[in-house]
Amino acid sequence: MSELFPHLFAPLQLRHKTLKHRLNFGAHTANMAEAGLPGARHLGYYLERAIGGAAMIVVEPVPAHRTGVLTRGNFRHEDDAVVPAFRAITDACREHGTVMIQQIYHVGQHGDWDNSFEPNWSPSGLPSYHDCDGSHAMSEAEIEELIEAFAQAARRAKESGFDGVELFAAYNALIDQFWTPWSNRREDRWGGSFENRMRFSSEIIGRVRALVGEDFIIGLAVSMDPGTEVMLSLEALSEVVAWHDARGLMDYVTCGTGSYFDFSPLMPTVFYADKLGAPFAESLKQAVTHAKVQAESHIRTPENAEVVIASGQADMVSLVRGQIADPHLAAKAMADRPADIRPCISCNQMCWGRRFRDYWISCLVNPSSGREFEWGGDRFQPAGTPRDILVVGGGPAGLEAARVAAERGHRVTLAEASGELGGQFRLAGLQPRRAQILDLIEWYRGQLERLQVQVRFNSPLEADEVRALGADAVVLATGSQPSGTGFQRALPQNDRLPGIERGNVWSVEEVMGRAARPGKRVLLLDDTGHWAGCGTAWHLAEQGHDVTLVVPHALVGKELERTAADIPLRAKLKQLGVTTRSESAVTEWHGDGATVRSLLDGGEERLAADALVLATANVAETTLAEAFADSGLELHIIGDALAPRRAQTAIYEGRKLGLAF
Repeated sequence: MSELFPHLFAPLQLRHKTLKHRLNFGAHTANMAEAGLPGARHLGYYLERAIGGAAMIVVEPVPAHRTGVLTRGNFRHEDDAVVPAFRAITDACREHGTVMIQQIYHVGQHGDWDNSFEPNWSPSGLPSYHDCDGSHAMSEAEIEELIEAFAQAARRAKESGFDGVELFAAYNALIDQFWTPWSNRREDRWGGSFENRMRFSSEIIGRVRALVGEDFIIGLAVSMDPGTEVMLSLEALSEVVAWHDARGLMDYVTCGTGSYFDFSPLMPTVFYADKLGAPFAESLKQAVTHAKVQAESHIRTPENAEVVIASGQADMVSLVRGQIADPHLAAKAMADRPADIRPCISCNQMCWGRRFRDYWISCLVNPSSGREFEWGGDRFQPAGTPRDILVVGGGPAGLEAARVAAERGHRVTLAEASGELGGQFRLAGLQPRRAQILDLIEWYRGQLERLQVQVRFNSPLEADEVRALGADAVVLATGSQPSGTGFQRALPQNDRLPGIERGNVWSVEEVMGRAARPGKRVLLLDDTGHWAGCGTAWHLAEQGHDVTLVVPHALVGKELERTAADIPLRAKLKQLGVTTRSESAVTEWHGDGATVRSLLDGGEERLAADALVLATANVAETTLAEAFADSGLELHIIGDALAPRRAQTAIYEGRKLGLAF
């Protein structure tokens, strides 16, 4: 029994199963299927979370019907070929005491023809919020077809070894569309009155129960989006859940946040408070008598989860991104080792960010996610021969390389030129609401200390000093530097921004590192569309500067669109009075202002400014690498020192190299 988290790690009876505790790994789209079947990547991914102690795993949604396929990596619908493939996963995970559930879904009007190649079936033929299409209003015969499809999907789940199913009724998906008056405008027995709108879900559950028997869990996934008027209110959703509970239709209900109308809260980023979904789960818990209630949405840590359970807001919690970041989160928390849990930073860059592009998901802070079958999970095999490894640079690439090499038993020294770990990643953590990055850097510090890595601060190394240390292998993770040229992708003919030599020009690194002293009026040129420019604009505006943000893209934060952070970010910048010039470029800096050109019609305007701040592509720091060219030294270059990119690339290359030593 955990002393720190006694309520979280108490067992819980769920129909015919006893959960060993209350911390679960909830449903999400990993998008890893191959030809519609779960394979080695899927098995490794879920098995690692079972090994890591998750009490219950809800495997990602399987489409109930051909009209419900939403992603490239979805499992096959209406096909018994999935049964043996899933059986391999359920058998393996059950060996670790994990209860296995499969989610079944259909998003109704919100389908995506590019993946399904079928019309979207819905109650009333309303438009999709996934693409520009309308949908097909189902006939009664088609409703019956879908009910049977859900039931057969549940039957396949049971034959696949799952202990139950979770029916997807969140985000205004199909079941929710039948419940909601806005999307259910039918005048037959499937619409109109409250009881008629409940008919679709109750018929599905009844048909499922008849096929699978009593020893089988049936859960219901719902969500709250109080900011969208057409979604069910909390009172209305509580009434729906209470109606199902009074009839004993479901064994548990899990409540998330957001919807297809407002995607940002689905996977909350740094703009949202911790425990975002807990108050909604608490309201549903007051509405039920029999069913268990699970809270989800930004319950980031075991500490959060303990509060939710101890206060009676929910019976169970789902931590998805937290267990993507650290698949052994549950086991570490149960052993009262929360400091060893690798923290999720709520960035969405490699989980939802890759799913947004229809790739299989991974994790910025844990590149083993999705590669468990190749890299041995999140565990480390001792190296055959321990070696002396020197890592030069304490940014994310160097930190991860040092940590993983030390985990494998190598003797590691890390030399950092400054007095702090993190490199430019630390500067990112100084932007507003991004302090979770600093938490991650602190986690690295603790892990290096635990692993007895010798960390040398304020130690910039020259080539002869590297040689004198006599390491068996040297890792150069020296990062990158601002180019200082003002080069813009929209104006490739200009290697340098005309007038940049006139001064009052700073990099975002200098601003966040407090080396810059920009005046009141700041023109920020963001050629990246990512946090470097947008987060610095936010920081400057909060400091009282008048900020004008110039971007070549059609919208501010273009590269953050895939993380669901871009809309709340633009709203924040608007609130702070930041002025924007989209689809624009700076053609000349005058020292006291700039000429800004529209990329649409070529029109130009001169904007007065006291300083120009540049968020442009960096250049690799290669001084040491060049000094060791053809030296015969075992040399490895990773992260920005190899090519300036994002933090996820640096950590990936650090992990990959550390495993190779």
